[in-house]
Amino acid sequence: MTGYIHDIADWTEFQWNHQELSRPLGALRYRQGRLIAEMESLGFALRGEAVLQTLTEDVLKTSEIEGEMLDRDQVRSSLARRLGVDIGALTPADRHVDGVVEMMLDATQNHASPLTQERLFGWHGALFPTGRSGLHPIRVGCWRDDRAGPMQVTSGPIGRERVHFEAPAAARVAGEMARFIGWFANDGGLDPVLKAGVAHLWFITIHPFEDGNGRIARAIADMALARSEGTPQRFYSMSSQIRRERSAYYGMLESIQKGDRDITAWLAWFLACLDRAFDGAELTLAGVLKTARFWEDCRNMDFNPRQRAMLVRLLEGFVGKLTASKWARIQKCSPDTALRDLNDLMARGVLRRDAGGGRSTAYVLEERA
Repeated sequence: MTGYIHDIADWTEFQWNHQELSRPLGALRYRQGRLIAEMESLGFALRGEAVLQTLTEDVLKTSEIEGEMLDRDQVRSSLARRLGVDIGALTPADRHVDGVVEMMLDATQNHASPLTQERLFGWHGALFPTGRSGLHPIRVGCWRDDRAGPMQVTSGPIGRERVHFEAPAAARVAGEMARFIGWFANDGGLDPVLKAGVAHLWFITIHPFEDGNGRIARAIADMALARSEGTPQRFYSMSSQIRRERSAYYGMLESIQKGDRDITAWLAWFLACLDRAFDGAELTLAGVLKTARFWEDCRNMDFNPRQRAMLVRLLEGFVGKLTASKWARIQKCSPDTALRDLNDLMARGVLRRDAGGGRSTAYVLEERA
């Protein structure tokens, strides 16, 4: 038994059980088509909001999988600016946030463009605009080398790390990536959803960069999924679902990378994960429609900028309980001003006191018929 799948001769001649995958693939493709049709039936403004919410989650979660937390407001503003969606006041985004956004948008909005070495180098440079990963300098916009030792995926405390995977030697990377890029450019008759799953596994097994391989692998998968739908508009987030199933995701990758060329188990998991991501899209749609109804009901109400900004946060899913002190801190106003804003919204039937109790009074949106 060899150590890793890439130690096998012709390791990229992947095999899978077509009969085992045909039924879940067929059901998934049918559901995918219905979802796209449902979203396309929305008006332009609602569709734009759904895409903005989906991409915001995708950018946040693909970074969160790697343990990196981005600022939601910065991500949303960066996306809105590039998509031309009006969300009112924009939050300035730092270069790192803009870089992740630019990579994800290039992968999905320009999904029909060829995937090339230079394009991948550009994505990598966008992810690491300062040439550093955290505090550590890294080689940006080029394939990795082994000067710091072999590329390994590890966990555990320093000195007692557990090695989950060791990538091919750096000397092999250029050749392996040329083979991958050539395969990705060739239609070959493979269903594009299956191609997304194969591409994800293939790229992340090569691990061609010093850092950012997981995020780029997921961007490549999103690119293939956008091709499968023939639209740049994203209505579901595979990265969000992978984040929810992070342990299973890493466990499945490790199992397959220590196995043989049969990747049936990986593709079955990928299809099932994607199917569960569609559930999240249905929740996004429900939330978008709820938001649209809210603003329609309140069309004759005038809100000051603080109130409008906080209502947007509540509609998007405010984390924790909204109190007067949080309102004042977020809006950078005095406690008295925050309380006046809240009392005004309660008087107009927009907010109500939360019946949940607690040390501080909390406020929630009033249920609307």
